[in-house]
Amino acid sequence: MKSRKQQAGASFFSILIVLIVAGFLFSIAFKLYPAYTDNLTVESVIEDMVSDREQLKAGPGGLKSSFIKKMRINQVKLPHKDSLVITRKEGVIRFIVDYEVRIPMFYNVDAVVVFKKEYEAIAP
Repeated sequence: MKSRKQQAGASFFSILIVLIVAGFLFSIAFKLYPAYTDNLTVESVIEDMVSDREQLKAGPGGLKSSFIKKMRINQVKLPHKDSLVITRKEGVIRFIVDYEVRIPMFYNVDAVVVFKKEYEAIAP
């Protein structure tokens, strides 16, 4: 039979260290979460535009204004007005989303999240 002095388990300090590391990771996750959810909204709106044959009849300017309206409805704002580029060439409409989001993490440390994706649709 073992005595109490020989038994070992998690000490107070080891549990404290695990909680501090977990708290640090959760705070990072909660700060990055909005950038990724906004990007999912942008992707969803563009995929809806690509699949809507009636909307693709509009020119690049009309498509961009429609995109801006949908972003305003979803309360998502892209960092730059040039974050979305829409081109129409030889019957193919190309949507290029390219932007980055800078998120302040701690004191003078920022996280930079870069999103870049291209979509193509055949013009009706």
